[in-house]
Amino acid sequence: MSPDSFPLGPLPYPLGAPLVRREGREKVTGTARYAAEHTPPGCAYAWPVPATVARGRVTAVDTAAALALPGVYAVLTHENAPRLAAADDPTLSLLQDDRVPHRGWYVALVVADSLEAARAAAGAVRVSYETAAHDVRLTAGHPGLYDAETANGGHPGTRERGDFEGAFAAAPVTVDATYTVPPLHNHPMEPHASTARWSDGHLTVHDSSQGATRVCADLAALFRLDRSEITVVSEHVGGGFGSKGTPRPQVVLAAMAARHTGRPVKLSLPRREMPAVVGHRAPTIQRVRLGAGDDGVLTALAHEAATHTSTVTEFVEQAAVPARVMYTSPNSRTVHRVVPLDVPTPSWMRAPGEAPGMYALESAVDELAVLLDIDPVDLRMRNEPDTEPDSDRAFSSRHLVGCLREGAERFGWRPRDPRPGVRRVGDLLLGTGVAAATYPVLIAASSAEAHAAADGTYRIRVNATDIGTGARTVLAQLAAGVLAVPGERVHIEIGSSDLPPAMLAGGSAGTASWGWAVHKACTELRHRLRDHVGPLPDDGLTAAADTRRETAERSPYARHSFGATFAEVQVDTVTGEVRARRMLGVYAAGRILNSRTARSQFIGGMTMGLGMALMEGSGLDPAFGDFAERDLASYHVPACADVPPIEAYWLEEEDPHLNPMGSKGIGEIGIVGTAAALANAVRHATGVRLRDLPLTPDKVLPRLPDRPARTGPADSARPRSVAEPAPPGHHDK
Repeated sequence: MSPDSFPLGPLPYPLGAPLVRREGREKVTGTARYAAEHTPPGCAYAWPVPATVARGRVTAVDTAAALALPGVYAVLTHENAPRLAAADDPTLSLLQDDRVPHRGWYVALVVADSLEAARAAAGAVRVSYETAAHDVRLTAGHPGLYDAETANGGHPGTRERGDFEGAFAAAPVTVDATYTVPPLHNHPMEPHASTARWSDGHLTVHDSSQGATRVCADLAALFRLDRSEITVVSEHVGGGFGSKGTPRPQVVLAAMAARHTGRPVKLSLPRREMPAVVGHRAPTIQRVRLGAGDDGVLTALAHEAATHTSTVTEFVEQAAVPARVMYTSPNSRTVHRVVPLDVPTPSWMRAPGEAPGMYALESAVDELAVLLDIDPVDLRMRNEPDTEPDSDRAFSSRHLVGCLREGAERFGWRPRDPRPGVRRVGDLLLGTGVAAATYPVLIAASSAEAHAAADGTYRIRVNATDIGTGARTVLAQLAAGVLAVPGERVHIEIGSSDLPPAMLAGGSAGTASWGWAVHKACTELRHRLRDHVGPLPDDGLTAAADTRRETAERSPYARHSFGATFAEVQVDTVTGEVRARRMLGVYAAGRILNSRTARSQFIGGMTMGLGMALMEGSGLDPAFGDFAERDLASYHVPACADVPPIEAYWLEEEDPHLNPMGSKGIGEIGIVGTAAALANAVRHATGVRLRDLPLTPDKVLPRLPDRPARTGPADSARPRSVAEPAPPGHHDK
């Protein structure tokens, strides 16, 4: 792929301009319609029945009482539900057999003439089970752990370079510590919802999804239809964070119920049931070992992650993968181990792998900086690699050092007193922390159409999905720039499987993938317009393009975004409460296509990282096998009062090895370094290293020193190593 293929000269329409989102008025006035807000005539309502045992099989379903209630049309079970074809995703094989692989697995579905009737009838369904012994407890020494062949994204489960054990044993300064992250949940504002109807054999579904193309393909396979016989619409989506990246049970159940009853059916999953059926970030127990010389340069690096998956299908959180990218490491070992438990199937959550993995790695790097008495910013700069350590490929662009320098300047990092526990305001201890961030550049094949109408307007058609990122606005900016026309003359159609197929909104790959196809289609249309003589025909001119050839080529470069996150915290010595006082991030993410929406994405990611660090977490009840925290009353996410002033900046990065826009994904990198930056700030504030997220008062308060803040040199008898054995039985509740 030649850089000459991507002309990056100035565009006549301002890419990067802070244009207001096109659908903003629709959303604030309530005219933007979401999946559950489509109510066809005669629409019925469905309510699912979850399993109440952690493992076993259904022996009987008594539906008599439910069917006797007014307004109830049907109760679907494994005995009468429509038969589905074998699914590539086994979590979609719903009501097909009597197996219960985990608590919360759906075993029946009630359909009624109102939401209230469906809910009441679901409570009247009586299910009998044959139970079996279950295990939902991830521990560092679980006998069922095995080395994963691959981790999420197709990454090799294990990678080794050099002689890690020898180099680690010979290193004068070492860190050996274990960090734990509990199960986390996406909890988008809009629940997972679908409205399905069949008409003359054609299935139309309004689905809350990050990708209608994928939903259409999976429904076609399950119901043995051609894709042309299905229309999936995901025009407006109220958040997803990965949990809507693949089809979820509600879309399959709604389509099954609509076929069975002959009526349109609407199904919105109850929030408290979502943790069991729409994926979650799997817990991780991560051991990080670092060996370095007195100069701080790493000579040995090992990152070993243990996690769980379900017995339904394997999903391995790729937490150790970022360690293959970040720092000089001639002797390296990165390993993923996994154990199948009787738990819901984990899946994508914003920055899968990178978010928990970089928490552990960047905490360990901070521990090394303390041991060496080297500034944490300087230590990271000393370990900047010339090429990607894992592949030895040149980076297409890498400006982590620039992010660290600019972030330190903007944050006021220097001069920083490195001593812990010396900044105090009354009962509050204050501290600052820093962490690096990375996220890969991912691009997938997509298609688009560009149409010039006789009235001088343009229409862009691509099955992109706007999950709150401003995709409509950015794609319109891009199209207007290529076509050299005012933006108000460009209309965007997205969010339907009837449009040219495209990549889902995930992996921070949406804009790069859709934008490339739009750029190519608009370029072709512009050429056709240039060569056209006379007025346009009444039906205008259309150009179509796809990027299958371009995206199939393997880049010779390692392509990643980088960033640096800085945080200041206060720790209340009376209550143990940790609060962020301010946060700042600087990112190198290629060309920024819309400064307004980009800043919002960076700040949103950092806010989600704040939740991960200080409040978010759940536990699996070992007796009942379900998540103890299943709603927003018990699973705490940051409210406005929890979020401090957050600043987001970026470097002007030119990278000709990406796509025609020179852009990288930005939706996920904001979360990646935030948890570690906050945890490192807590350590600086208190002198206490906590390694088990979230940093809630019950963990912080018992560890706080019961003596006045230090006034002399910190760690005067500083050891030359940190060794923290893996804790047994973490995440047991």
